[in-house]
Order: sequence, then C-alpha cells, then structure tokens
Amino acid sequence: MAEGFLRHLAGDRFDVASAGTEPVGLNPGAVEVMKEIGVDISRHRSKRADEFLGQPFDYVITVCDRAKESCPTFPGAKFLLHWSFDDPAEAEGLAEERREIFRRVRDEIAERLQQLMDAVPRVDSRRLAP
Repeated sequence: MAEGFLRHLAGDRFDVASAGTEPVGLNPGAVEVMKEIGVDISRHRSKRADEFLGQPFDYVITVCDRAKESCPTFPGAKFLLHWSFDDPAEAEGLAEERREIFRRVRDEIAERLQQLMDAVPRVDSRRLAP
C-alpha cells in the first residue's frame, strides 16, 4: 500500500521501490481498500528486499516491526525511518472487520507519507524504498 500511495500522492517527485522481507504476493485486501480511494495497485508485484541490495536510496522506510528486524542494510541510504504499522494481512475476524483494519492501516500510511512529503524539500528526484 505504501508504494501505491507514494506513487499516487507524489507523482514523479520520488522514484519509488517497495519490497518485503518475506513477500507472499499481493494481498487482495490491500488491492480492494486502495481501489476504494482511487489508487490501483493491482499490477504491483511482491518483491524481496534483497532485489534492491547495492542500489542507492535516499530513504529506506520499514513499515512494520518484523521488517525493521530483518530488513537488509542499505549503507548508502541517507535516512532510515521506521513506521510501526499493524500488518493488516494478519487481521482476524469477519470479512468486514478485516477490511476495516486494512482501511485503518491504509489511512495511517497515507498520513505518514503526507507528513514525509511535507517535510522533504522538493528536488529533482529521490529514491525511496518503503
């Protein structure tokens, strides 16, 4: 969701890459709640973080505690940020209850990314790995 949001909110302001420590595929719940707000992530693919080793990034953002603990290091990154969001894929309960958790996390991610964009001065391009 973070990759889709940043691409949507920031346009070409950031060069965005996204990966997981143990990717398991695109979650249909994430696709659904992003579509609700007009962001199509259905063509995104789940990637491993080590696919990006050796590439330069200005920002590396981990979005859950598990990722923070097992994310490979990106020595050239200027900023390492950790945002501890719940993993909505682990939500339990009825379908609507799980959907509400995806929506909550979606909205929390959007808020943090907006704060980041407001804080980062505009430059030609930045590499960002949420």
